[in-house]
Amino acid sequence: MILAIIRKIGAIVLLSGLFLFTNAQSITDPSRKESKPYRILTSGRQVTVKSSKDIKSVMVWTASGHRIVEQREINAPSYSFTVSTNEKIVFLMLELTNERRFTEKIGVQ
Repeated sequence: MILAIIRKIGAIVLLSGLFLFTNAQSITDPSRKESKPYRILTSGRQVTVKSSKDIKSVMVWTASGHRIVEQREINAPSYSFTVSTNEKIVFLMLELTNERRFTEKIGVQ
């Protein structure tokens, strides 16, 4: 009986120690967002991407996985394209000349 009580106390102490000494993910401040080095402008089905750095490549695909735009070696600060499908949502992957990649979900009309 005493042995069972000692085991329970030992288990509680062990679990408490684990909770105290384990590292959780760091909490990021939601008010301190990193600003994106680009802007996406839409006008109907026309989409323009403007960036503070040169754009290396752009790829756009639909939710069903059909690739509708794939342009490489753009090397310009802006790029425009027209969404050629009737889908309301498309996904954009933008690669800048500094090798950073960004993905965005875009709504078009």
